[in-house]
Amino acid sequence: MGVRPPVERRPGRLRPEPDHLAADPEGEAGDLLGRRFLQEPRTTTTGKKNDMRSIYRGRGLAVGLALSLLASTSAFALDGGFEKTADGVVVTPASGPAKKVRLQVMGERIIHVTASPTDTFDAPPSLMVTAKPVTSGFTVDEKGGVLTLKTAKATAQVSLKDGTVDFLDAAGRKVLAERDRGAFTPVKVEGQDFYSVRQQFNPGTDEAFYGLGQHQNGQMNYNGRDVELLQYNRAIAVPMLLSSKGYGLLWDNNSITRFGNPVPYDVASRDLKVFDADGKAGGFTAKYYQNGQLKVTRVEKDIDYRFLKDLPGWPAELQDAAKKNLPGQTVTWDGFVQTDKAGEHNFKLYSSGYAKVWLDGQLVIDRWRQNWNPWYHNFDAKLTPGKKHKVRVEWTPDDGYIGLLHNDPMPAVDRHSLQLTSEVGKAIDYYYIGGDDLDQVVSGYRDLTGSAVMMPRWAYGFWQSRQRYETQDQIVGVVKEYRKRGLPLDNIVMDWRYWKDPEWGTHKFDETRFPSPQKMVDDIHGMNAHFMISIWPKFYPTTDNFKELDAKGHMYKRNIEQGALDWVGPGYLNSFYDPYSQEARDIYWKQVKRDLKVYGVDAWWMDASEPDLHSNVDVPERTLRMSPTALGPGAEYFNSYALEHTRGVYEGEIRDNPDVRPFILTRSGFGGLQRNASAVWSGDVVARWDDFRDQISAGVNLSMSGIPNWTTDIGGFSVEKRYETKDPAHWAEWQELNLRWFQFGAFSPLFRSHGELPLREIYELADEGSDIYKSLAWYDELRYRLMPYVYTLAADTYHRDGSMMRGLVMDYPNDAKARNVDDQYLFGQDFLVAPVTAFKARSRGVYLPAGTWYDFETGKAFKGGQTVKADAPLARMPLFVKAGAIVPTTVVQQYVGEKPDAPITLLVFTGKDGRYELYEDDGLSNGYARGAWARTPISYDDATGRVTIGARSGGFKGMVEKRTFKVRFIGKGARPTDFDAAADLTVEYDGQPVVLARK
Repeated sequence: MGVRPPVERRPGRLRPEPDHLAADPEGEAGDLLGRRFLQEPRTTTTGKKNDMRSIYRGRGLAVGLALSLLASTSAFALDGGFEKTADGVVVTPASGPAKKVRLQVMGERIIHVTASPTDTFDAPPSLMVTAKPVTSGFTVDEKGGVLTLKTAKATAQVSLKDGTVDFLDAAGRKVLAERDRGAFTPVKVEGQDFYSVRQQFNPGTDEAFYGLGQHQNGQMNYNGRDVELLQYNRAIAVPMLLSSKGYGLLWDNNSITRFGNPVPYDVASRDLKVFDADGKAGGFTAKYYQNGQLKVTRVEKDIDYRFLKDLPGWPAELQDAAKKNLPGQTVTWDGFVQTDKAGEHNFKLYSSGYAKVWLDGQLVIDRWRQNWNPWYHNFDAKLTPGKKHKVRVEWTPDDGYIGLLHNDPMPAVDRHSLQLTSEVGKAIDYYYIGGDDLDQVVSGYRDLTGSAVMMPRWAYGFWQSRQRYETQDQIVGVVKEYRKRGLPLDNIVMDWRYWKDPEWGTHKFDETRFPSPQKMVDDIHGMNAHFMISIWPKFYPTTDNFKELDAKGHMYKRNIEQGALDWVGPGYLNSFYDPYSQEARDIYWKQVKRDLKVYGVDAWWMDASEPDLHSNVDVPERTLRMSPTALGPGAEYFNSYALEHTRGVYEGEIRDNPDVRPFILTRSGFGGLQRNASAVWSGDVVARWDDFRDQISAGVNLSMSGIPNWTTDIGGFSVEKRYETKDPAHWAEWQELNLRWFQFGAFSPLFRSHGELPLREIYELADEGSDIYKSLAWYDELRYRLMPYVYTLAADTYHRDGSMMRGLVMDYPNDAKARNVDDQYLFGQDFLVAPVTAFKARSRGVYLPAGTWYDFETGKAFKGGQTVKADAPLARMPLFVKAGAIVPTTVVQQYVGEKPDAPITLLVFTGKDGRYELYEDDGLSNGYARGAWARTPISYDDATGRVTIGARSGGFKGMVEKRTFKVRFIGKGARPTDFDAAADLTVEYDGQPVVLARK
């Protein structure tokens, strides 16, 4: 890879990074392996030194030993040894599960720790981390059996006795401390030797934890919670964690990993005594109904229809009914559970269809998911030892899946700790990342894994999509309708099945429905919109593309060997390709380029990138179906598929179109994904209010994992049958759900509408002139009015390692209440967003952190540090802007860049001094990475009322040299949303400093 020249960065940027915008001329996995070997410390066999020490002791040569230690680069304490290396130190503890502990300095704030159960460090090259260790800027000292490795901003202290590591921040405060490392448990995976690995830190801590990717249980702060890092539709595993103490931890393991309890959840009977409805031990009383008539009653040890392999357990009397998916099936389970362990017990309901759970008469779960797409819902309960606690479960399966799972309580010090457990590994391998704030921690993550390369500017406009456009005329007609109605739009999306049914993997349009793909794309471009298309890593074995990949050994075979048929038509044999080699990635890109890129496709929607070979097989079977990879067993690389899959398309685009920004949307992700020009979306979520609420914490934590570009299916992908027709009894709720989700979408990093029937276009959701339509159009236009603000945020994710969607803790780390707010977030540092996630709600509580906050709709000021009851009329979502903010706005445009020289109105929120830098570039090229961009500094002095627009720095081809700036002061009754109101100040700006005085 090339080296990018230094660019504008947040404080704390450690080094120039690999240029992810330049093609790698070799790009071989072997090259990566070789570079990793160059990172290995030059060590000698510590065991020999221990032998020598014994000889010295035996001869009583204490003086000789001391002289030897002083003369050597290695040193030993009586209870362990260490050796300095070019980039850190290797410790040989006297005891404990790790035989070797290596510390490598990655920069002044980042230290890499590897604890090995053997005398070697033979972990494979990291897929996430691209950075190399440094060889200067640190010291190593030993005193009293504690080795200290110190950089300018971080310190690691290692016990020579047992190898545990503690980390101190720049102020010398201990922030992260290893404690229980656990045993390295040998495991065999497809005949190869590995270990399951576990590490605990900070037992009994009250700090808050964030990140870990995207999860769908409404969790913002993970302290005291369990999170399984396992890729699935709607769940994204990113093993990057942030702490309210101001540090981060990147856990470098690709396998299934658990945060929290190291014990996997399992069926209730593993831990609990289960009784039937009459109190008799042995299982729950299960009753199966068909159209309200009781058909079968029996006792079942557990509630467990989680996977395809469990379905043969369905009562024989109803097997035909289950197979034919007859309507009206329901199942109930009644009984009791009993424990001998006091404390808070943790439960999970894995379900699809309609499911309700009561515990001791209290409804704890009431959810719905589409039948093929089950997932987990968590609930906790304090159970009294020896007491029978009543359980009732009601389920309408609709051909779905269900399982009631449990875990026993943990001791409080373990429950409230940072604990990570991975199923497959060679060693414990992680990176400590220090920071003065959480932005510096995110910056450190990107130092390690790569910059968040910039997306094209149009990607931040509005996208329209549906499942799916059936014909060429349909998709072109939607763009025409948006233009006709004056509704802003930048991207139209072609979802799957544009091919003929038996031809999945050909990447070719069905010519009967898409007779001229080139004309279709040209027509869309002619209306100044962009065209994104869905591509999958999936192939039918009858296709030439499958055969080409298979001939080189790049197709997973087990799916076909198992006879797995998909859901299309009669069902077809299928499998996925293996992207873990450069050759496979190159072939995949060649095929996509030949069959689709040739038409001028602007962006790629890379679906099912978990990989989702089958949604309903159990996890062990999932690992086998993506195995072997070119690098090793599927279990070893389980979570990393999307990283390598997107890498191939990204590198192909850069290689073939080196000065055009690629854009990828992928359903799954992993650490480092941001360097592949990839955004993620939250998967096939359902159209329910509770699922909508879950998107808030899902998106914020994904962003705090270091991947800034995120979106969701506005309105929810899958829809209950009650919404499928415009039934007046449910249509009003459907419209309101979509509107509230749309309001949230306008303040998400990417603004995208997508889903199954009913149709999702603005004009299909409501009639023109109706209140719903007006509000949808207003938020669509608002996104474009705010484009200068939105695009500056987007640019800052690259230039300053910023985050667009921010948990309150990022800007208010000392506010204990802000740490746990899970239904609000900051959009940039200025907007506080509070989505409305309940039907018919016309107000909601909003927590305002310290400072003065203005209601964006009314301009009314509120004092921070309190929860206010915010108005939420149907047409508006509560939105607040902090005093001191300077928000640039522009006129409504039908597409991004339609009016490049349009005036910019600065909304200045008074009551506090403010500073802002407006960012601009050409929006399409990769010139931004070579310095082709401009910034205009703007400041506000509250005492004098002066606004200073400073000298513009930088420039780029096509830059608007002169522009009108208007200023509106918000603070004495002015409404921010009065966009047509007269400006308080106006100036013609030519790039030279100008000072405007408030009258």
